[in-house]
Amino acid sequence: MKVLAIHNFHRKGSASGDDQVFKSETALMENHGIEVVRYTVSNDEFDHAGILGKIKATLGMLWSFKNYRAVQHIIKKEKPDIVHIHTFFPLLSPSILYAAKRSGAKVVATLHDTRFICPCATSLRGTELCNKCGDGKYLRMCKYSCFKNSKIQSFIVACIFWYHRKRRSFYDQIDHYICLNENQIKLLKNIGFDENKITKKYNFVPDAEANLKAMKLENLPDRYVVFYGRIGEEKGIRILMDIWNQIMDIPLVVMGGGPLEEEFKTWSDQHSNVYFLGYTQHDRCLSIVKGGEFVVFPSIWYEGCSMVEIEAESLGKGLIATNLGFSSEAIENARNGYKVKLGDSRDFVNQIRRLWNNEAECKKIGENARLDYEQKYTPEDNYRQLIAIYKSMGADV
Repeated sequence: MKVLAIHNFHRKGSASGDDQVFKSETALMENHGIEVVRYTVSNDEFDHAGILGKIKATLGMLWSFKNYRAVQHIIKKEKPDIVHIHTFFPLLSPSILYAAKRSGAKVVATLHDTRFICPCATSLRGTELCNKCGDGKYLRMCKYSCFKNSKIQSFIVACIFWYHRKRRSFYDQIDHYICLNENQIKLLKNIGFDENKITKKYNFVPDAEANLKAMKLENLPDRYVVFYGRIGEEKGIRILMDIWNQIMDIPLVVMGGGPLEEEFKTWSDQHSNVYFLGYTQHDRCLSIVKGGEFVVFPSIWYEGCSMVEIEAESLGKGLIATNLGFSSEAIENARNGYKVKLGDSRDFVNQIRRLWNNEAECKKIGENARLDYEQKYTPEDNYRQLIAIYKSMGADV
């Protein structure tokens, strides 16, 4: 069996979940004897281009003739059984969907975010959830400068998605959709996607517990709570700060980088119980998570299938997270963690104190989190689900 896997990488050094999933899923297939042909681009290409190159790339977001021809050439040469598309925006463009479909290939797309509902892919307007553009009236993006806080860029993206909505590109050029949670499926059904073409499949992570390297953790307290991930608005960083403005006696260890990193560092320097480590090498990061009591995750957007959450569970750590998106179905209160209403910092404080002050419950929730990982998020189980999807599309596995 041969699979053509296509993906638009974020910038170099990015820890974006879809980049991680693309790398780990293609490697998993190869480990099981499936031949994988990769076709990828990176947003670094845009950053390094000159003025004319940037203009050309921007126009190519509507329809990239370069990537259209490249994908058709690869399909003609390699004759894959399945074309599996991950992220296509911005540089690959929706043209690759047509290239695959017109070549007679079976096309499956993993939807890592809510891009088909919200062209910004975040379902956020500022810090508020918003899915209004699911009705196809994308020009409202200009009014609110939704895309990168720019009216001009919002207008360009609105026009791109209006055009492809009119052409039904996302409806007719994809044979099957892989969604990461029930919320995604609901949002797609609400705007007319065929539920018979949708399968839910969670992400996976390798067994972090089994691969954990012993490391000496210096300058950290004996007990602490962990947050790790992108230091960005959508991850609830400002809520995290508000939470620990109310907690002066529980240590918090934070790892990661992102656009709010400097602001967060300035804030953390004023709190003796907050240990901000910035970007932390992965093995060391996992060791620190393993040494913590539990993980707090106050995200304000629809997480698809959070790699942080399932990785924390693989380490046997419970979660206190926003009751939103993936977390709403992944966490069962008092079993493997606790769910908190979006933006409710006071309830986060209450649940954190509750678990912190009950070490027996904390341990039990961690054990249940580990069982949850073993039942839902292992590589082998994920492989079986993926192959079942390919078979349902007529692939000879």
